[in-house]
Amino acid sequence: MDFSLPPEIEELRLRTRAFIDENVLPLEADPKNFSQHENIPLKRLLPVQDKARKIGLWAPQSPKEFGGMALPIVAWAAIYEEAARSLFGPLAINCSAPDDGNMNLLARAGTPAQKEQWLRPIVEGSVKSAFAMTEPAPGGGSDPGMIRTYAEKKNDKWVIRGRKWFITGAAAATHFVVIARTSNDARHGLTAFLYHGDQPGWRIVRRIPIMGPEEHGGHCELEFDGLEVADDNVLLGVGDGLKVTQIRLGPARLTHCMRWLGLAKRCLEIAQEYVNRREGFGIKLADRESVQIKLGEVAQQIQIGRLLTMQAAWKLDRGDRARKEISMAKVQVADTLHKAADTAIQLNGARGYSKDTILEWIYRAARAARLVDGASEVHNMVLARFLRQEGRDFWTWSAGNRV
Repeated sequence: MDFSLPPEIEELRLRTRAFIDENVLPLEADPKNFSQHENIPLKRLLPVQDKARKIGLWAPQSPKEFGGMALPIVAWAAIYEEAARSLFGPLAINCSAPDDGNMNLLARAGTPAQKEQWLRPIVEGSVKSAFAMTEPAPGGGSDPGMIRTYAEKKNDKWVIRGRKWFITGAAAATHFVVIARTSNDARHGLTAFLYHGDQPGWRIVRRIPIMGPEEHGGHCELEFDGLEVADDNVLLGVGDGLKVTQIRLGPARLTHCMRWLGLAKRCLEIAQEYVNRREGFGIKLADRESVQIKLGEVAQQIQIGRLLTMQAAWKLDRGDRARKEISMAKVQVADTLHKAADTAIQLNGARGYSKDTILEWIYRAARAARLVDGASEVHNMVLARFLRQEGRDFWTWSAGNRV
């Protein structure tokens, strides 16, 4: 088995690392660059984003004809991890959620006309986007089959009514994908619609307060009260909404893992730097066995997460849905990010709990990781279902291919 990166991907990884070190970390280091929602204002990132475009580190997931890099998913794993060493790194090279998942979805599922209208502006960075699926109870959450927002055909338009919530980035978005029910068919009852933020018939009810920190555009509750969408803006086809969610959510879960691994590694960097210089009771913290055990455990869990993530990326590149592998990576990496942040705060003591480092920011963000894009319990249920179906073959290697 060959776990080495191809030379061209390794070169991109190193260039991404250098770009983040030189251009993005200095922004993060200045508290004045943070907005009231504890993120960096998009306008302040524009010069850095322009530089990323000029040096060929822009939109790794998107087609070249729209300004992206058209890289395989294995390359995303290497680059996103490096970008997410900084809180603002993914935004700096246009691979942050939810735009990242929406660009991948539109590239794979959009018609040529839809790609030109809806994808190109997101790739170029001139607009933000959102994916509206989750609903308040009793509507759809982890189970899209429970979606209650519905679309009814009237003349030549689909009229959408219903409610969504925890829609990431909605307050800053211009381009939206909304999933609505068009029939009661168990497999083909949902449809995906594209709409522009300026269209009438919908509104943001509220920006939901969260533990934070917040994504750009927050996490919003939306109401649809007669939004009209033409057939041209149906994604894939009527009744293909479940397929749309599958196309989007699998890779999107994995790209979360890629970015979370970068943040987890950053936590260990901060912790290692501190324990190397901090002394107590006549000995450096780094020389204490108890500290070494803590750091070693987290380092091991990060590497397990990296291997799971890269295996899933490899399988996706080969046309496999990699559902089992993505679920394993999602649970492992979400837990690891939380452990990395918690351990780093503990080793930094009061300094870690303060806002003198970014550890408390990452700690709060880490708690959401076990919920977003499917709670850990749901992914463990998926794994249990595979185990029941496959038995001992659950652990089968991919024969005949180089990993």
